[in-house]
This record gives sequence, structure tokens and C-alpha cells, in this order.
Amino acid sequence: MAEKEGGVVKKGHEEGMEMAIALLQEFGLPLGLLPLADVIEVGFVRNTGYMWIVQKKKVEHNFKMINKLVSYDNQITGFVDKNRIKKLKGVKAKELILWPPVNEIIVDDLPTGKIHFKSLAGVTKTFPADAFAAGQ
Repeated sequence: MAEKEGGVVKKGHEEGMEMAIALLQEFGLPLGLLPLADVIEVGFVRNTGYMWIVQKKKVEHNFKMINKLVSYDNQITGFVDKNRIKKLKGVKAKELILWPPVNEIIVDDLPTGKIHFKSLAGVTKTFPADAFAAGQ
């Protein structure tokens, strides 16, 4: 794929998780935002911000502090920038009986401590960013 051209790739769960966490830290995103399992590959193209994550299977995670169930497909892609991920694909948040895709994630600068999830339908949900801290 052309998007991956010139990217740094880490293979395997341990190296992939290290890279994913490093990217979250570098771009000011909560460390628990991507609760991944059985990572196959993580890649990042610094020039464009394009990142991709491949894991063996889909993962569902319940963020207990906000009681929100989120589904992470086996392939997640997006463009990472300071405090945000744009054109996100592979992440869905359960709303009642529907699973609308999350298209963009934006983290406010401190002190607000808020994180916003936007769907393609234009719906935005806002939560405390610490609900997505590591271990949540």
C-alpha cells in the first residue's frame, strides 16, 4: 500500500506494543486508548502521520470508568497528529444496540482533561481523558 511507504514497522506483540505506546505518548494521547491483544504488526510513517496496527483478532474492551464498550478490529488505521487521530478506521463504540464507527479522536490540552470521539455521522461524545489511562 502506498500509505505505508517509508514507514517504520515493528513485528510481534512485544515490539508492536512498545511502538504503539511510544506513539500514544509522543502525540499526547492516553496510554490506554488502544487496548490491543496479540499484535502482529505496528507501523508508522512519520512524514504523513499514517499509522496501522494489525492484531490476530478483533478485541472488545469495556472502559469501566465510563461504562463504554469499544470494539477494535484486527486492523486499525489512521493519521496521528498532536492530541488527535484522524481518518480512524477499525474502532467502534457501542451506543445502545448500534456500533457506529469512530472516525476521529481529539484530546484537549490540559487542564480540561477531556477526550472527544467523533463519528462519521457527525455525532461527538466527550469523556474524561483519564478514563482511557493505562490499566482502565
